[in-house]
Amino acid sequence: MAEAVVEERRSLWESIRPYLEKESLAAFFLGVSSGFPFALLAATLTTRLAQDGIEKSTITAFTLAFFVYNLKPLWAWIIDGVRLPLIGRLGQRVSWMLVIGVLVMLAVVNLALAEPKVDIYWTATSAVLLGIAGASFDIVIDAYRIELLKPYQLGTGSGMSQYGWRIGAAAAGALALVIAARGGWSVAYMACAVFALPAMLTALIIGEPPRRKVVIERRGVAEIWQSIAGPFVEFFQRTGAWLVLLFILVHKIGDTLANLTFRLLFDDLGFTNDEIAIYDIGVGFWALIIGVFVGGILYARLGLKRSVLIALVLMAISNLSFAALAAAGHSNIGMAAAIGFENFASGYGGVVVVAYFSALCDLRFTAAQYALISAGASIVGRFLTGTTAGGLIETYGYVDFYLLTTVIALPGIVLFWWMMRTGLVDAAMGTAGEVGEGDARSDPPV
Repeated sequence: MAEAVVEERRSLWESIRPYLEKESLAAFFLGVSSGFPFALLAATLTTRLAQDGIEKSTITAFTLAFFVYNLKPLWAWIIDGVRLPLIGRLGQRVSWMLVIGVLVMLAVVNLALAEPKVDIYWTATSAVLLGIAGASFDIVIDAYRIELLKPYQLGTGSGMSQYGWRIGAAAAGALALVIAARGGWSVAYMACAVFALPAMLTALIIGEPPRRKVVIERRGVAEIWQSIAGPFVEFFQRTGAWLVLLFILVHKIGDTLANLTFRLLFDDLGFTNDEIAIYDIGVGFWALIIGVFVGGILYARLGLKRSVLIALVLMAISNLSFAALAAAGHSNIGMAAAIGFENFASGYGGVVVVAYFSALCDLRFTAAQYALISAGASIVGRFLTGTTAGGLIETYGYVDFYLLTTVIALPGIVLFWWMMRTGLVDAAMGTAGEVGEGDARSDPPV
């Protein structure tokens, strides 16, 4: 009995220990800076526009600013291969992290100074500019994280990144709401610019990631073309690559379509800024913390494939909770339950799905390939949200809208299950998931 207790404690410690390793802690701080621009463009900007009296169809159209994130594969190759003058001596990833971090801070200040009621078009332009800066920040942050983490750390490192992302998004969102209620939205946005600093400081302290692979010095026209085309050619030469891409495109349509409309629901149900901060951000934060932790452990215990399948099912079901909240009306308990379940599912799914997508990358083209993968993961949902979500809500109501998002999530579940059965999940893996020299521990089962 005593030996069994000791073994159980050892097993628990082995599950927790990777979260405390240097690489995982670095992934946390990178995630903080990655999450805050998204929050300022998503729920926070939605609340700001709603409180300024902007109509729903215009508000949901602002989600097209996120469409810029889906275009980042077009310039990700620059961050992979173009060396910056002078500051480039600090290293390829470090130098780009610092430069883009400064651009993000400037873009946040620019959006802070925009006045939606005075000039909605300039506000939209400012949102797009922040989207470009935030997407570029994500490119270098994701590449840095993947090249820093060892294969066995992909699950826990993705979990810590998700912790950081959510904390950065929640902290920026809560800070913006609190300051806006007292000092106005311009001051609120400016205060949030400091969230770019954690990633910048992490890169300065740790330096270049050790797993980064430099293939060629990109100087001539032929080398530049190879740097642009190479990541895509390598990916699509893999067995089942087109089906993997199809899964990436469809797996999160329902989740994305629903998530970008939550604040509209809360506003129409009469929730105050303080209630939103308590339930959407407060309860949601702790539910996500639990979901991320469970995701990291189950990734190690169940393996990649089974843990991803569970995540897809949970994320689909979570949309039903908002249909129930819409039917119930203004209910603090209902809001807490819906937000809690959605954030648990999102936290769990964020860990295992991000780990899977990270493992798909070839370390020669990390920035470009992960930009392609992450952009494809939400492009359809964001486009549908920006073009149809507001109209669907006004025509059919919130309950039917969230039921529709649940149904839309089903094809992604079926496709991944079929990929598991046919072996395509394993066949399309990249070198980021392979164990090399210095990778002390083995991967979890897939």
